[in-house]
Amino acid sequence: MATTKAPSSQSLEIQRLPQSQYIDAVRFLPAFSALDRFAVLALFDTHSSTPSLQIHSLPKSTLPSLNLQSSLSLPSRVSSLSLSTSPHKPLIAASTFSGSLHILLLDFNASVQSEFSVPEKSLHFGAISCVDLQESGVECVTVGEDGRVNLVGFGDGSRLNYRRVWDSDGLVSFTAVKWASPTEFATGEFGYGLQWWDMRKPGGPVSQFKGAQRMTSGIVHSIDIHPSRKHTCLAGGSSGTVFAWDLRWQQEPIILSGVGTGDLATHSPCESEVWEVKYDPYTRSSNFGNISSSRILPAMICSEDGILAVVEQGEAPTELMAEPCAINSFDIDRQNPADVICSLEWEYIAILSRP
Repeated sequence: MATTKAPSSQSLEIQRLPQSQYIDAVRFLPAFSALDRFAVLALFDTHSSTPSLQIHSLPKSTLPSLNLQSSLSLPSRVSSLSLSTSPHKPLIAASTFSGSLHILLLDFNASVQSEFSVPEKSLHFGAISCVDLQESGVECVTVGEDGRVNLVGFGDGSRLNYRRVWDSDGLVSFTAVKWASPTEFATGEFGYGLQWWDMRKPGGPVSQFKGAQRMTSGIVHSIDIHPSRKHTCLAGGSSGTVFAWDLRWQQEPIILSGVGTGDLATHSPCESEVWEVKYDPYTRSSNFGNISSSRILPAMICSEDGILAVVEQGEAPTELMAEPCAINSFDIDRQNPADVICSLEWEYIAILSRP
C-alpha cells in the first residue's frame, strides 16, 4: 500500500450514523437557504427486498443526524443517482437496475412535488449504468452496458420525452457519463475507454480515448468534469486507477493513482475498485486560484477496500477514512466543501467535517 498523509485526529471530525437498510448511493441536496441542509439516500431493504429514495434533513446546529422528510418507493434498486445543482429547480434523477428512470421535482420543503418516470426497456435493455442531470435540470443523459446513449428531457413540463443518441448494438458497454456543458458530455466504458460527445455534431462521439498500453484491462466506474476546465475529464476505475484525459493531448493520460503504474504506484491510496471520483473544491491554500491550467485539480475518491482519500497530481494522497468495509458512494457539500457525506457497505452513513 502506498504511503499516505492523514489529517490529525483533532482536525477531522467523523460521525457514523447506523441505518437499517443498505445504502446504494448518497447525495447532498443544494441548500434552499443558509439554514437548510438535506441529503438524498438510495436505500434497499434486504429483508423485504424493497428499494426506496429518502430525503433527510441534517440539522446544522446540533451533532449530525438524519431526520426523515419524505420517502418514495421504487420498482427496482437504484443503479445511479444524480441531482441538479440549482436550488431554484431542485430535481433528482434515479436510474434502476431494471432499466427504469425516475425524475423527482421537489418543493422548497424538500418534499416530492411530482414524479415523472420512463418504464423499463424504454431506454435500455437491462440496467441503466449511469444517469447525469444537467445543472439546469433541463435534460439528463443515460448510458448502459447495452451500448445505448439516451437524452431525456421535459417536454411541456408535464411529461418526459426521450431520444436515442447512439446505439452500438452491444459492441460497446458504457459504464459512466458526465455533462461538460449544455451540449457536451463524456462517457466511460470497459478498457478504461472514454468518449467525448457534442450534440451539435451528431453521428457518434467526436473524440475517443482508448486506454494506454498499461491501461488495457479495467472499467471506468465514475467520471467528473470541472466547470472551469471543460477540456479535462477525470475518471476512476479498477485497481485503484484514477486518471485525467486532457482533450488537448488526447492520447496521453495523466495518472493520479493506480496499481501497476511504475513509480506512480507509490501514490495509490487503494488497490481495488474506485467507485466514485469527484473534484474536491476544499482547500485552505491561498494559491488555489493560481494553479496552472495544465495541472489537475485535487480529487476525492472512495473505494471497495474502504478508502476515502484525496489524490493530487505529484503529491502523496491524503487519507480521510480507512474502513473495514467498502465505501460505496460519497458527496461533497457544494455550499460548504469542508463537509463530506458517504455510505458504507455495513449500512452506515458517515459525515466528515474538515477544519
